[in-house]
Amino acid sequence: MENSPLQVLTVATAPYPDQRPSSSGLRKKVSVFQFKRSYLHNFIQSIFSSIDLRDRQGSTMVVGGDGRFFNRAAIEVIVQMAAANGVGRLIIGHHGIMSTPAVPCVIRKYKAIGGIILTASHNPGGPDGDFGIKFNTANGASEAVTSKIFQISRTLEKFAICPGLRVDLETLGKQAFDLENKFKPLTVEIVDSVESYANLLRNIFDFAALKDLLSGENPIRVRIDAMHGVLGPYVKRILCKELGCPAISAINCVPMEDFGGQHPDPNLTDAAELVDSMRDGSFDFGAAFDGDGDRNMILGKHGFFVTPSDSLAVIADNIFCIPYFQHSGVRGFARSMPTSTALDRVAKATKIEIYETPAGWKFFGNLMDAGLVSLCGEESFGTGGDHIREKDGLWAVLAWLSIISTRRRSVEDIVKDHWLKYGRNYFTRYDYQNVDLDAVCDMMEDLEIMIADKTFVKQRFAVKDKIFQVEKADNFEYTDPVDSSISRNQGLRIIFSDGSRIIYRLSGTGNDGATVRIYLDSYEKDLLFEDTQVMLSPLATIALKISQLHLRTGRIGPSIIT
Repeated sequence: MENSPLQVLTVATAPYPDQRPSSSGLRKKVSVFQFKRSYLHNFIQSIFSSIDLRDRQGSTMVVGGDGRFFNRAAIEVIVQMAAANGVGRLIIGHHGIMSTPAVPCVIRKYKAIGGIILTASHNPGGPDGDFGIKFNTANGASEAVTSKIFQISRTLEKFAICPGLRVDLETLGKQAFDLENKFKPLTVEIVDSVESYANLLRNIFDFAALKDLLSGENPIRVRIDAMHGVLGPYVKRILCKELGCPAISAINCVPMEDFGGQHPDPNLTDAAELVDSMRDGSFDFGAAFDGDGDRNMILGKHGFFVTPSDSLAVIADNIFCIPYFQHSGVRGFARSMPTSTALDRVAKATKIEIYETPAGWKFFGNLMDAGLVSLCGEESFGTGGDHIREKDGLWAVLAWLSIISTRRRSVEDIVKDHWLKYGRNYFTRYDYQNVDLDAVCDMMEDLEIMIADKTFVKQRFAVKDKIFQVEKADNFEYTDPVDSSISRNQGLRIIFSDGSRIIYRLSGTGNDGATVRIYLDSYEKDLLFEDTQVMLSPLATIALKISQLHLRTGRIGPSIIT
């Protein structure tokens, strides 16, 4: 206990109009949080004020981040403000680090009322990079909670803080602080979040079978790239130490404030080091994760790329290779609207209900809370089960390893077997990053007017020897089957009579200009082993012609193709 009680101050402030969090939290450039007067303090106070004082007083909260620049400074402010706002106990990850999938696990373990996660996910880090803050309950990010936080932020006039409080993030164990206020002392507990999360995984997967696969008599060789993000310690502890992968299996496993200068996004462009290391056939299985550990990319021998849409479908078709689902059963599947329809074919064959939602994990959380869905995923490299209310990169990797362990087939063979069984959805996404916002907003408005015209349906587009006829076109709208809430304007869809789709969306997760995305999805029953970009070239030609995207933005091609 401190020798003398620490002073609690109430500080006058003025509201900011731009603190509307999405389900991904509030994301801005680091400099906004770091240098804009009380910007960080205002948002943190809005989080605490969104919790009724009777629930907040003496409560337990979890705090952790992906280790990016400003993580430690933000944690210090959060601790000082938590103490002044009556929180009784804080559970903080060792060194201030905790993966996004581990946070809900720790929330449940300690029966906390929620957790503050410091991450900008796959966005760049460092002093010139991005920073983000989100508040989760045990059931993930709630629309009602984020709306309440935003409403409070718009009228905030003061915040409470205990500026003299200093916490030691390096030493595991409890620290206690006595305060000059009516609340009880604050206890801060620095915990090993890796162990709590590992316990969760042990109850989902057969670790003995996985250990045999990875370090038995005839082990497969794996290469796992943490991209200098939060999952480095998790990979080393769980995959290497517990499951026996050799040290060479784990690369870029030291968390860095700037992610080693990399863009911590697990795709073929940004995870080039992993892709290159897989090409010569030295490794049978490869995976990469993003900054906060909720996204994953799966590769097979010689760099065989598994699209996230195919990965989701393959896991669904082999779901009983995972012991958790053998015991709990499978209630339903869900995918985001832009994700390919490969999962739909598995759902139809297995007679399991499937839901198509807007992009954003919160929609899956609602379905899981209602007991409707057991597995879900999105084309943006996110996959997860109903064990938590977040997408979970390491869970996806262990799901794949469980399938390989059971099937005793290579990644490529498993995927090709899947195509032979169901046919193949050729799928790609074009990202145009940092484009002029006004230009792409005008483009989206003109597109919507065009596809809303009744004459657009039945229109035919010919490219080379292929003809595509429009069967349906709309701005995707979703009615939540749980709470009947309606989400409009979720992406422009053009669906052709053969099931091919073109989708246009503006992304909301970046901070430098706008990002517009074009998704191309085409189903083939017989042509299974062709080049993706060649197969989708006719659709791409139509998508660019209809939108005039290159003409409107001055671009000659996408920033990233996945």
